[in-house]
Amino acid sequence: MKSITINGSQRESVGKKATKALRNAGQVPCVLYGGDKPVHFSAPELAFSKLVYTPNAHTVVINLDSGETLNAVLQDIQFHPVTDRILHIDFYQLFEDKEIALNIPVNLVGNSRGVKNGGVLRRNNRKLRIKALPANLPDFIQIDISPLKIGDKVSVADILNDDYTFLHSDNTVVCQVRTSRTAVAEDDEDELEEGAEAAEAAEATE
Repeated sequence: MKSITINGSQRESVGKKATKALRNAGQVPCVLYGGDKPVHFSAPELAFSKLVYTPNAHTVVINLDSGETLNAVLQDIQFHPVTDRILHIDFYQLFEDKEIALNIPVNLVGNSRGVKNGGVLRRNNRKLRIKALPANLPDFIQIDISPLKIGDKVSVADILNDDYTFLHSDNTVVCQVRTSRTAVAEDDEDELEEGAEAAEAAEATE
């Protein structure tokens, strides 16, 4: 999985007054959990743009001014209800030998046969939660929807992977192709294709 580097300053004062002063200076107060004790630090708000304002999942390398480097994932984020500015971010520390649960985006590729026939592609889950060692975390979960006909669906049971475990039931639907008023039946399309091929063959023998 791709990672983003955040250069932060460790902070000693964590009260409301100190936190407000940080925000007024364009800094975001952060806390890193998961280690021996919580690590409080801050970083410029702009430093989080590639991490927060993206549908992709990333790990984070936190470089502190103390010289310490920590690996983490974004756990929780709070925004101002009016200005939408970042108020606070919680991170969770990663360890090579410890599995972590994370939401991973689903990437659909290919052109569904059912959609070509007028069906409608429905994305039931744009992200799936998995559990894996940090080294096995994928950037995304890719699904080829090309074979899907009208009425077909892809569930978690269809995309199981040895590198990670899905934290969903096997029958959880990820995406499906549903019928619509303009949909053409698969059998009808096959008959049309066969008819067209027969007509072309007949013309070729004349």
